[in-house]
Amino acid sequence: MQLFNLKRTAMVAMLLGSQLLSNVALAEDAQFWLNDGAASLNDSKKLVPNARKAKNVILFVGDGMGISTVTGARIFEGQLKGVDGERNKLSFEEFPYVALSKTYSTNQQTSDSAPTMTAIISGVKTNDGIISLNQSVARNEPNKNVINANKVTTLLEQAEQAGKVTGVVSTARITHATPAATYAHISNRDWEANANLTPAAVSGGVKDIAAQLIDNFGAGKIGDGVDVVFGGGRSYFLPNTITDIEGTKGRRTDGRNLPQEYVTKFGGVYVENKTGFDAINPATATKVLGLFNPSHMEYEQDRPNDIAGEPSLADMTGKAIDILKKNQNGFFLMVEGGRIDHASHAGNAYRTFKDAVALSDAVREAVSKVNLNDTLIIVTADHSHTLTIGGYPKRGNPILGKVVEPGKTTPTLAADGKPYTTVSFANGPGYHTNSPGDAVYNESIAAGRVVDMSGVDTEDPDFHQEALVPLSSETHAGEEVAIYAIGPKSYLVHGVQEQSYIYQVMKDAFGF
Repeated sequence: MQLFNLKRTAMVAMLLGSQLLSNVALAEDAQFWLNDGAASLNDSKKLVPNARKAKNVILFVGDGMGISTVTGARIFEGQLKGVDGERNKLSFEEFPYVALSKTYSTNQQTSDSAPTMTAIISGVKTNDGIISLNQSVARNEPNKNVINANKVTTLLEQAEQAGKVTGVVSTARITHATPAATYAHISNRDWEANANLTPAAVSGGVKDIAAQLIDNFGAGKIGDGVDVVFGGGRSYFLPNTITDIEGTKGRRTDGRNLPQEYVTKFGGVYVENKTGFDAINPATATKVLGLFNPSHMEYEQDRPNDIAGEPSLADMTGKAIDILKKNQNGFFLMVEGGRIDHASHAGNAYRTFKDAVALSDAVREAVSKVNLNDTLIIVTADHSHTLTIGGYPKRGNPILGKVVEPGKTTPTLAADGKPYTTVSFANGPGYHTNSPGDAVYNESIAAGRVVDMSGVDTEDPDFHQEALVPLSSETHAGEEVAIYAIGPKSYLVHGVQEQSYIYQVMKDAFGF
């Protein structure tokens, strides 16, 4: 059964076609909009719900990718390509089913990535800082027996138990909250290496997140190990007696070399740069661990300058799918655009948008490699950020530029007589001092706005947008985020749902 009354090739062409928008300005008049709406309605009438069981499920998480970030990234991508940014679409915005996800956790109105990803991957909401445990566990709980008694089962673990192959891909550290929630269970998201554990946790027998990637799987446990792991966080897996390919020492004080253990225990291969990544042959590879940075991988803007060389998120996604789809039982793959979140914490909208576009590219790559009749793809975010798009800029005004209103050629001035940008943050490091000698990128916290930005290039990749409230790091935001879906059971993505509902859709699609 097909989602649309179209051949699959036409469907894929539609999903891949947002980058092919014409540079020719459309003749927009009343009839144009009536025709546009009628065409969209006609497409909607062709939707046929796909109720088949899914062989594969791919979950994309844009960490911190709120709706305003999606809007900004859509315009940003279009403008970079010289097309109509407002009518541009990111790849996943072509998906037929969309819903809203309520992102609060059990103890926070505005939550962090640990409980939100726990809800997405296990169907159970929990407290801040907690990874794949229920809400009865206190943060920093040091007793392994308490932790073990309150684990929640993740979709990745269910897939392993069902004989499917699994993968985890992220531009953040693989031990960071979002990827960690797929395979680890711990009472503090910061316990990424054994050196991060408290003395009480060590005494209580708690295992750090990195160790759990090895120790939670294998004979007598769950499945036979995560089959493809691509991301950052190499230093959390290496002993402090080893210096890695980029000159950084490992963080582990227990002497364990976890990449070596992965290879020995699961029969896999380990790579740590783009050269090694490119050498992986998907036709023969079965178990692969790739750790491409001592900490988080580079922002997409900075990736070309990485010391050892890093694959893109689209590269990692494509290769992961090529390796996993050989399995006749199907696969589960989680892909995170982790650094969307980090750029917003830094108050840097350019990198926020560019990493969101990189996630869109990864989704497009996935669509090109799977059969949408048997593969459910869900794209969502764990939470939002305080990024806002405001003022009354004219159509086509640079999304990262100063507000210029329709009919005007010079920036609109605020009540203090200074121009302001379309994109800003409600809080964060962009709250600058008001001294003429201060650099625009100064992250100091003091009273006042940035001195007159008339001569400042706000579209520069290193520009940090202004913020209303001074904080050293911008915070998450608490409004709903979107869920986009295509493939088997994607029609179940509708309405306004608790974030934990996403798990239920994926679980039902697999038939678990």
